Amino acid sequence: MNREEICLQLTDTIKFLKNKENKSGELLRNVSLWYGTQPAARTPVMYQPGIVFLFSGHKIGYINERVFRYDTNEYLLLTVPLPFECETFATEAVPLAGIRLNVDILELQELLMDIGEDELFQPSMASSGINSATLSDDILCAIERLLDVMDRPLDARILGKQIIREILYHVLLGPGGGALLALVSRQTHFSLISRVLKRIESQYTENLSVDQLAAEANMSISAFHHNFKSVTSTSPLQYLKSFRLHKARMLMIHDGMKASAAAIRVGYESPSQFSREFKRYFGVTPGEDAARIRMMQGV
Repeated sequence: MNREEICLQLTDTIKFLKNKENKSGELLRNVSLWYGTQPAARTPVMYQPGIVFLFSGHKIGYINERVFRYDTNEYLLLTVPLPFECETFATEAVPLAGIRLNVDILELQELLMDIGEDELFQPSMASSGINSATLSDDILCAIERLLDVMDRPLDARILGKQIIREILYHVLLGPGGGALLALVSRQTHFSLISRVLKRIESQYTENLSVDQLAAEANMSISAFHHNFKSVTSTSPLQYLKSFRLHKARMLMIHDGMKASAAAIRVGYESPSQFSREFKRYFGVTPGEDAARIRMMQGV
């Protein structure tokens, strides 16, 4: 089969697995499937670190002046939790179908130890937390086998992990290798900023200052601003604000929390300020957003 035929087959497989609501995904905790037939306008999102491969449809991401596309030719590699804007292109005829892999740091470290000092493996270190790279035939072939075993729980549990390791191996040796390598490298500016992002993730409700975050990275204020923006494409304070707004939105959507309570929970002292910033960021008020989500869910 040619590449187009393989992608069509993978799209059908993903649709089958999603419709079946199979349980093998629980055995592969780092794997999730995407399938949808509805487009989505440009809207703020926040993805956790992982690799996204698409076999039908496409997405366009916007982060400040950067615009990037991921589709059947280019996969997306996120190495830090990153807020950005995303536009989804999908129809009944051309659905959005893909697979997402969360990167297990321990498994990645074990793979790197096995590769060792091989002279063929010398990727240049990535400086950004979001990258795209060409989807190679080797990766496509491995994903085809991964989806095949996901319909059989025992095969998924035993063979799935090895296939995921194979996919990571090909990503490491490809143009996205430097981004993965940056995840486990220490004392690079990327790893130091990643440490700051972990602090924000665990302490975002607190009154964190740029001075505190720069000290966490052991950088001067100016160096911290420069390196933070190179990794996240945004400023520290804007990142913190975006992170809080996304967390509040999840509390309202998934926990049914009122906007005022969600605002306090994520660190806002003024619910009215929260509502203003929410509308400025998401384009709708918290109440309008919650109503839209309930309508989409048929509640």
